Amino acid sequence: MSGKRHKSNLNDTDSNLNYLLNDAINKIKDLKSANFDETVDLAINLGVDPKHADQLVRGTVSLPNGTGKNVKVVVMTKDPDKIKEATDSGADFCGFEEYFDKIKGGWFDFDVLIATPDIMAEVGKLGKVLGPRKLMPNPKSGTVTADIGKAVKEVKAGKVEFRVDKFGIIHVSVGKLSFESKQLEENALACIGAIVKAKPSSLKGTYFKKITLSSTMGPGLKLDKSKFIN
Repeated sequence: MSGKRHKSNLNDTDSNLNYLLNDAINKIKDLKSANFDETVDLAINLGVDPKHADQLVRGTVSLPNGTGKNVKVVVMTKDPDKIKEATDSGADFCGFEEYFDKIKGGWFDFDVLIATPDIMAEVGKLGKVLGPRKLMPNPKSGTVTADIGKAVKEVKAGKVEFRVDKFGIIHVSVGKLSFESKQLEENALACIGAIVKAKPSSLKGTYFKKITLSSTMGPGLKLDKSKFIN
């Protein structure tokens, strides 16, 4: 059935067309979907060379309508007051030794890891397992902070991180297929706007090469990137 659905969806879309954002969202919502609430993703091909540190595009954005996902948050700290602050703010797991050992042993049943600055030297020892999974706390993404309560609430409310990969592409989720079209549009515009602001000053050529919108199981629709260049 999934093969038939995919073929039908391909027939219902035009791979040569550059869709307006709201048209692409409505088209994705009209396509035959899988039997679960699919995630809606943006893939943005940038004209940057990530090998150069000054062209490593990254940042965070708070999605106005959240992610539609129950984000599991681990807070690593030794401070009893910070543990209480994390728990009160909705963190799923709080502490240090227990989670250090669990992660070292291969436990990754969480989406975001937040840590207080005073223990980063120790958290850094987990870099080999956290780094490849993009789970390493970082001050630039707000996941190394003394303001634990604020960080947990922001992540739970829909703050997401974006980072260009080695191929010059940013992948970021903008919600669920069950969202209203307007909610997906607002989230997508917030993401694209944040990426526009993160444009490296050293870049002289084209910044947005291609923008594609897709659902988890659906075909990618090319967006009219001219709408976002200015």
